Amino acid sequence: MRRLALASAAAVLLLATVACHRRPLASDIVIMLIESSPANLDPRIGTDAQSEHIDSLLFDALVRRNEHFGIDPELAERWDTPDPLTYVFHLRTGVIFHDGRPLTSRDVKWTLDSMIQGKIITVKAAAYASWASVDAPDPQTLIVHLKKPDNSVLLNLCDGAFGVLPAGSGRDFGHHPVGSGPFQFVSQEQDREVVLRRAASYWGPLPRIAGVRFAVVPDAITRALEMQKGSADVEINALPADMLAPLARNPHLRIQSGPGTVLMYTVFNTRDPVLRDARVRLAIADAINRPLIVRSLYGGHARLAESVLPPEHWAWTGEVEQHDYSPAAANTLLDQAGYPRRSGGMRFHLTIKTSTDETTRLVAVVMQQQLAQIGISLDVRSYEFATFYADIVKGAFQMAPSRWIGGNEAPDIFRLAFATASFPPHGANRGYYTNAAVDALLAHAASTADPSMQRQDYVAVQQQLARDLPVLNLWYLDTVAAESTRLTPLHLSPSGSFDFLREVSFVH
Repeated sequence: MRRLALASAAAVLLLATVACHRRPLASDIVIMLIESSPANLDPRIGTDAQSEHIDSLLFDALVRRNEHFGIDPELAERWDTPDPLTYVFHLRTGVIFHDGRPLTSRDVKWTLDSMIQGKIITVKAAAYASWASVDAPDPQTLIVHLKKPDNSVLLNLCDGAFGVLPAGSGRDFGHHPVGSGPFQFVSQEQDREVVLRRAASYWGPLPRIAGVRFAVVPDAITRALEMQKGSADVEINALPADMLAPLARNPHLRIQSGPGTVLMYTVFNTRDPVLRDARVRLAIADAINRPLIVRSLYGGHARLAESVLPPEHWAWTGEVEQHDYSPAAANTLLDQAGYPRRSGGMRFHLTIKTSTDETTRLVAVVMQQQLAQIGISLDVRSYEFATFYADIVKGAFQMAPSRWIGGNEAPDIFRLAFATASFPPHGANRGYYTNAAVDALLAHAASTADPSMQRQDYVAVQQQLARDLPVLNLWYLDTVAAESTRLTPLHLSPSGSFDFLREVSFVH
C-alpha cells in the first residue's frame, strides 16, 4: 500500500504542476476519453462496457430502461401480451437506418433470428432460450412466440442488451455498423478512436452536438493530463479518485458524482482444482479488506456490494451471508480445506488476470498483498484489453476482475451469469458455476408473472450465491465524471452510460 501511495502521490504532483494551456477544440465535437476500444460494435456480440455504451448511441432497441429500472417505449410504441406465451409489439412508423433504408419488423425479426437460430455466435443467445419463433406479419408488427413463460422478454429487448440491425447485414458488420440511433458511425481505429456524427435522419430529438470522438487512452495518468490540459471534454468512471482533486481546482473543469450501479467483482473459475472448493473462495473473500480499498483507491466513491443487483432494485436483498474482513476466519477456512502453510509461509499459488486499466491493476496488486497475509501467493498478470477479454470469455483464467455495467440492473443477470445453461459461448457464466438449486429457482422465477413470487426466488438465489461465492462482489462504483465547462452540465445515469451525449450542448 505504501508503494501504491507513493506512485499515486507522484501522479497527483504531476497533475498539479501541469500548466493549463488550453488547446483549441472543435466547437461542435465532443472529445470523450475511454480506457479501451470497444470489442465489437455489432450489438449482438459486444458485451464489454465500451461496446454497449457506444452501441446505445448507434442503435435503437424495442424498449428502454428508465432511471427507476422500469421499461419505456423506444422502437415499440406499445405492446400486448394476449397470453403468457405471446408478445405483440407495435413499431413506430417513419424510422430509417443511417443508410436510408426503412426500419421495419422484418429487420427486428432478422436480428433476433440470427441469435436465436445460432447464425451468429454470441453469449447473448442464452437470453432467448425460451423463445420459439418470431413473426413479422406486417412492417409495423412483431410477434414473439415463447416455448414457456419468460418474464425477462422486455429486459432482453432493452437498450444496451439489444439493437436492431438491417436485415442481411454481413459477418463484418461490427467494423462498419449501421443503426437507426441518434448518432451514426463514421470511423474506428483500434486502440486509438471511434468517431460518430449526429444522425440527421433520427426519428427522435436530434443531439445538440455535431458529433463525438471517443479517444482511447489506456493510461489513467495520461487521461487526467489530457483533461487538465483541455485536450478532451469528458471522462466518466475512468480516473483514480486521488486524481480528481487537482482536476476540481481547474477553473475550466467540473467534477460530478452520484451513487452508481456499476458493479466491480472478481470471478472465480470454479473448475480450477483449487478454486472449486467454496471454502477457498470464502477465505479469499474474508482476506480482502474492501473498505480499505474503497477508501484508498476510490476516495470513498463506491458502496460495498453483497449482491449483483444494486440496493435500489426491487429484487435486491441484504439478507445474505456477509463477507467482512477477517484474516483469522480466512486462515481457519484454508486449514479446514486442507491447505496448510508450507516453508516460507505460503499455502498455494493462484493467478489473477487483469486488463492494463490502472485502477483495476492496482486493485489486483492490493489483493496480492492482502492474500499473502493468509498464505496465498497471487500472481498478477496484465494484458491489453482485447486479449484479456478473449481469455475471460473462454474461461482461460483462475481469477479475474470484471464489471457489470447496466446488465446487473435486471434480475435476468442471475440466469445469464450463474445458470448451468449459460456456460460460454451460450451465456456469461464464465466461472462455470453450477448449482441445481439455483437453476430450479431461476426456472421458477421465469415461469411466473407474480412479482412477489419472483422476488422470493431471487432472494433465495442471492442467498445461495453468497454461500457458494462463484464471484466476489466488491463494490458499486459511484458515477463520477470530469467534464469541461464548455459543456452544459451532464445528466449522469447510475449505470455510467453515455446517454448524456443525446442532450448535452456547448455553452455559448
